Amino acid sequence: MDGHRLPVSRVDGVNAEEPLQRVADLPGVGAAVADTRTVVDRLLGHRILRRRSSDVSMESALRGARASAVLDGADAGLEEVRAGRSGDPRIKGALRVSGELGLLAETWPKAPRQVLARLHALAAADGAGAEELGRPRTGSEPARDPLGVGPAPGAAEVAARLDALDGLLAARAAVPALVVGAVVHGELAALRPFGWGDGMIARAAERLTLIARGLDPKSLVPTELGYLELHEEYGPALRGYLTATPEGVGDWVAFCCRAVAAGARDSLATCEALQRG
Repeated sequence: MDGHRLPVSRVDGVNAEEPLQRVADLPGVGAAVADTRTVVDRLLGHRILRRRSSDVSMESALRGARASAVLDGADAGLEEVRAGRSGDPRIKGALRVSGELGLLAETWPKAPRQVLARLHALAAADGAGAEELGRPRTGSEPARDPLGVGPAPGAAEVAARLDALDGLLAARAAVPALVVGAVVHGELAALRPFGWGDGMIARAAERLTLIARGLDPKSLVPTELGYLELHEEYGPALRGYLTATPEGVGDWVAFCCRAVAAGARDSLATCEALQRG
């Protein structure tokens, strides 16, 4: 197998010209997408959003940021984060990332490399040197492995696969946003292109994809919270994606769908709490 190609382009039977559609057609993916879409649509149709959507979005941003930082190793409770009492660089970075997603969503499909650099500058401002911010790691720089997927690819492979990812994002095929988001997340989580804050960046990039492609236009779904809820399955699912088998890639997409659905259910609970007053 060519290590410089995306796993979704190496799945048996996948035409390299239309990998995302072939992934969407894998067994189990359509049902997972439909189930998650049902939950998200129920959230988007909640009556409280007619007057309190900004409150739900802000709560989603806070809860999602805290969850993403915890997945990268931070240790802080939700109320500690809400009160601004955590000095953990991962918490601060995740909050900065979460706060800027709405501003980056329009640029994301057009200039993903630019957005990734910005996400790293936000995520790693308190954890990496100023000269490293927004710059992909070189061959001599280590990459953290919070999900236990093994050694990260070298700098040359990272550059090649980011180019391939750019091509996928530029294609406006009628592929469900959940499929595209899962592939984006999987690639970035596997490549770990910057070496610090890569998990936060991968999850933020998936969330940007769901916003930009219309599944969650108001950024109401804290997808990161879903991954924290399902954290024991996260590393194994990502390792399955990297096998480039139909089963591995399909299971990864279905796992991502379940995480998004869990995040949507959390925001539904927020809506119910606001409605009760």
